[in-house]
Amino acid sequence: MKKGEVTAFLSLIFILLMSVVASVVESASMQVLKNRKRGDMDRALESVFAEYQKDLLEDFEIFSLEGTYETGNFSEENVTKRLETYGVRDAEQTVEKIQFLTDEQGRPFREQVIAYMKQKMGISQLEELAGLTGQWENQSGKTEAYEQEGTDVGKDLESSLQESGQSLPEEGNPLNLIEAIQKAGLVNIVMRGKEVSGQSVSEAELLSHRSLQKGKGEFKVRDDTEGMTSNLYFASYLIEKFHAADELSDEGKLSYELEYILNGSGSDRENLEAVLRKLSLIRLAANYGYLLTDAEKKAEAEAMALVLAGIIALPAIAELIKQAILLAWAYGESIMDLRTLLSGGRISLIKTKEEWQLSLSNLLKLRKEDDPGDGKDAKEGLSYKEYLRMLLIFENQEECTMRSLGAAELRMKKKAGEFFQADYCISKLRIRINCKIRRKIFYTFSTEYGYQ
Repeated sequence: MKKGEVTAFLSLIFILLMSVVASVVESASMQVLKNRKRGDMDRALESVFAEYQKDLLEDFEIFSLEGTYETGNFSEENVTKRLETYGVRDAEQTVEKIQFLTDEQGRPFREQVIAYMKQKMGISQLEELAGLTGQWENQSGKTEAYEQEGTDVGKDLESSLQESGQSLPEEGNPLNLIEAIQKAGLVNIVMRGKEVSGQSVSEAELLSHRSLQKGKGEFKVRDDTEGMTSNLYFASYLIEKFHAADELSDEGKLSYELEYILNGSGSDRENLEAVLRKLSLIRLAANYGYLLTDAEKKAEAEAMALVLAGIIALPAIAELIKQAILLAWAYGESIMDLRTLLSGGRISLIKTKEEWQLSLSNLLKLRKEDDPGDGKDAKEGLSYKEYLRMLLIFENQEECTMRSLGAAELRMKKKAGEFFQADYCISKLRIRINCKIRRKIFYTFSTEYGYQ
């Protein structure tokens, strides 16, 4: 090969090598610019999400970006414009996906709650609650049966009296107790002059009664938000964070937040009445079950039944009267139980002889001037809130979750401002960016951030 030919060949090789090197350098330079843009966007998005609603975190341990920025007017631009504040320039921003706390029946809210409670509650505490839940489920299963038994006894007794053309005497007769108490209202009977919240809100103010802002797109979801264990976590969270009738509070627009979660009315009094009715039936079943095991108390009921049957000369219906007396006695004891609970005391799920509160003679005094008053505390029993926790565990969980958000919203409206709406609270966001990185070269990518 001649000397000139070698020089030309090496020149060509050099040019090719320089082209390759230049391409590699350009590619690396472009990648650096892309990474820089991604990094800038990630930092900006994290900075935006660092502007979480602090009152919501303080009261409920929930992270959320308030999407109206305290204006009450939501738009996606509220968020994308904030990105510019944190250094995103020369870029077109589009919201690809967005998730609010209220989406999917409050699933994002429930996910954060479960994650929080998993960190807070120990295994031993969870196991204890699981065991208690089993006892509660067993007692609750008897409620419907005993309630039906009471209905049947009442019908049979009424039918027998009608056939005979007789009626039981009013004086000394406890059989009209349940009806009389129900007419008077459980709240009046149980609270007995104690202060009862008169707070209420219109249906229009309730989250469950308005059309909600909806997110778009799908995000990865936790797989541990359903089932009995998650119900235990969620109910325990509600007991920890929300107020009830045993602690009169003015933090929110409704004082009885837990009762609202269980019933859903805009009136504190209506919600309390509904919850007391549920608890009275649970306690009725437990108390009636106990009376059936107490020979002494059954003998007392039988003696009274014989007297009442003798007065109307119908000894054949004495057994029916006895069963009706036992049911009325159990219901009266339930009233005493509720008084104890609302006074800050405790009541065992399954009573002992020593824990029984109401004598048969005092049963006749309920609602009268010589009313026996508040019941006695069972130190090893359950508190009012612990009874509510059991109700919450077995309540429809979607309804509980959304009502919980509604209760939180009502408190935040009073604390943070009327602008607050749970369906404007962002939990996750995915942004698509189209940005200029050099001359006429543009780079399009997506990034997302979310509270866990």
